[in-house]
Amino acid sequence: MSNDTYTPPKVWTWDKENGGQFAKTNRPVAGPTHDKELPVGRHPLQLYSLATPNGVKVTMMLEELLALGIAGAEYDAWLINIGEGEQFGSGFVAVNPNSKIPALMDHSVTPPQRVFESGAILLYLAEKFGAFLPTAHEPRTECLSWLFWQMGSAPYLGGGFGHFYAYAPEKWEYPINRYAMEVKRQLDVLDRRLGETPYLAGADYTIADIANWAWYGQLALGRQYGAGEFLEVTSYENVQRWAQELDARPAVRRGRMVNRTFGEPETQLHERHDASDFETRTQDKLAPEGDAAE
Repeated sequence: MSNDTYTPPKVWTWDKENGGQFAKTNRPVAGPTHDKELPVGRHPLQLYSLATPNGVKVTMMLEELLALGIAGAEYDAWLINIGEGEQFGSGFVAVNPNSKIPALMDHSVTPPQRVFESGAILLYLAEKFGAFLPTAHEPRTECLSWLFWQMGSAPYLGGGFGHFYAYAPEKWEYPINRYAMEVKRQLDVLDRRLGETPYLAGADYTIADIANWAWYGQLALGRQYGAGEFLEVTSYENVQRWAQELDARPAVRRGRMVNRTFGEPETQLHERHDASDFETRTQDKLAPEGDAAE
């Protein structure tokens, strides 16, 4: 691959050796590549995930529910190593036919219910437990608008900016400039909203904040792609206030650790099966520090 002008062929063909970090996790077809059943622990909720921003959304939510004293939100969190293709195992594909983390099985209902896509999981848990989702019409609608804003916007941050800035095999000015402009526009959207209200849906902390913080809050705190200075994230003062406030929540700190295999060892909890695991965690299968955000 080079910076030479590219002329698309009449028919696209898959180049398996397309380079870049995470290249091996992408392919143009769906379905399993191998047979592998998923483990099932003792709790009603079984999460299969990795601590990418999309995975962190769900573990944040579960830890926040537990912090409220909701015992039914107890969960087992199993590590899915996307770098090794574990998301293409037959068991995982049965839970999420899209082969992306996170994926959830709820065994508290008959038959057990699968839930995939991080936004859908947040909404499912909020409705199931009656928490972090307003019941009044106006704030509920605002919450869902900001939840779906995140789902539609973050691909420009992750698969767009993050990929070309941090993971692509070569640096290309055009896509980096294109996606940097869009990410800064998105940060400005959030900054303007958070200048009006404490949280995205209004006065209360909701799943809209959880979803957006996992991506944009961590970006604002300098944890995404090593791009904090490049994007001047500290200039978005309202986003900074919100990001730091959520970062200080104990449940958010716990949620960031679950299924994390990168960063400092003390920030990692590869699997979570009980609240005591945060104190007794082991550090097996450590990976190099860095973001795994695709």
